[in-house]
Amino acid sequence: MDQISFGTDGWRATLDTFTDERVRIVGQAVADHLDAAGHDEPVAVGYDARETSEGFAESLAEVLAGNGFDVLLPERDAPTPVIAYAIVDRGLAGACMVTASHNPPEYNGVKFIPHDGAPALPDVTEDVVDRLAEPDLLPEAERGEIERVDLVSDHADAARDLVGRVAAPGTGDALDLSGLTVAYDAMHGSGRGVTDALLESAGAEVVRLRCERDVTFGGDSPEPSAEHLEALAERVTNPDSDVDLGIANDGDADRIAVVTPERGVLDANLFYAACYDRLLETDSGPAVRTVSTTFLVDRIAEAHGEDVYETPVGFKWVAEAMGEHDALFGGEESGGFTLRGHVREKDGVLMALLAAATHAAEPFDARVDRLLNEHGRIAAGKVSLDCPDDRKEGVLDELEDHIPESVCGSPVAKVVTLDGFKLLLESGSWLLVRPSGTEPKLRVYAEADSEAAVDDLLAEGRELVEPLI
Repeated sequence: MDQISFGTDGWRATLDTFTDERVRIVGQAVADHLDAAGHDEPVAVGYDARETSEGFAESLAEVLAGNGFDVLLPERDAPTPVIAYAIVDRGLAGACMVTASHNPPEYNGVKFIPHDGAPALPDVTEDVVDRLAEPDLLPEAERGEIERVDLVSDHADAARDLVGRVAAPGTGDALDLSGLTVAYDAMHGSGRGVTDALLESAGAEVVRLRCERDVTFGGDSPEPSAEHLEALAERVTNPDSDVDLGIANDGDADRIAVVTPERGVLDANLFYAACYDRLLETDSGPAVRTVSTTFLVDRIAEAHGEDVYETPVGFKWVAEAMGEHDALFGGEESGGFTLRGHVREKDGVLMALLAAATHAAEPFDARVDRLLNEHGRIAAGKVSLDCPDDRKEGVLDELEDHIPESVCGSPVAKVVTLDGFKLLLESGSWLLVRPSGTEPKLRVYAEADSEAAVDDLLAEGRELVEPLI
């Protein structure tokens, strides 16, 4: 059991550690947690496209059913947000999701999603971990039933309805994306046959890339970053292309990346800004963003008389703040977003539909150009520095005593300690140093008005932190 460690988004490990025996132990802990909280409603167990995921999901289902819970399994591997939506839509006690998200194929993982469909907060995951124990199953006659069900259709209907209200508010018209051609890259993950089908159902023509299941993800990580989306970028940016927009999901389709004809893979900060701007054309409400996400969102919000709430990195904190402040939109620079009126879990399937509708209203490149002209140019970047987990806290403690008075010649106006140290400079730029919650690394982020200025900030940030590691 000492090998089971819940991080920021559940437990992930390589398959030499992530074993069926340990997965069943997690299943018993979840069952005991739900029982202690007074839940007796059914539980969903979802799984991604990895070779081992369905088997692990069946093991979890057996343990949960063995503790008296009825269990719903999807008909096939499914996106994490589809499972999260089913919890709220069907009034479930919660769900387990077997996925290692964007990690390489030699990994797997499991996360617990509570009854509100939002990511589990630390008090919940700590309680689950405290209850880790060997399975203790009821007699056969007292066990719950395991049923295979379609969980995709209801999620698709809800996504179309919600984005339709955004795209055509008050008209009663269904979302119509006819005339839009989208290249969709599933990265061989669980978005295949789900995100592309949703786009088609709204009228878009879809060109499919890597929409076949491959349990090795083509020998790569299903991570929708620029280096993994070269084929999609080439398809969209080719001057002779008939494609209007490119969209990709990660392995469990809770994150999104967008490719535009002029910019290629669009910085997720700019995607956030563009979508929030689009939503504010027909609705109102604050935004929630993580400490590492662009201030461009704040400038757009201010122009509309709206507030922005900043959270630590991790979508659980975004979800919590969205609930507290009835936020219109929430997200983070790593590509996770959700929308008011939906479950408070990042949803790359829903965001694909919102992205297409946003582009149909005004192409992303034109909208981003307009926003940068109105609110000022922004550039962002980050670097990762190797740092053993047991040194992270010590490095940050030492960094507190080494905060400089200026960075790249600009005085430090304020230090934000919400998550690591964020140095706000009088120039309007910022530098952030924080520990990774998933890897033995420290992250250094920067935002400024040019790529050159970002490079200078990152270099100075590296010089500040590396001697302390």
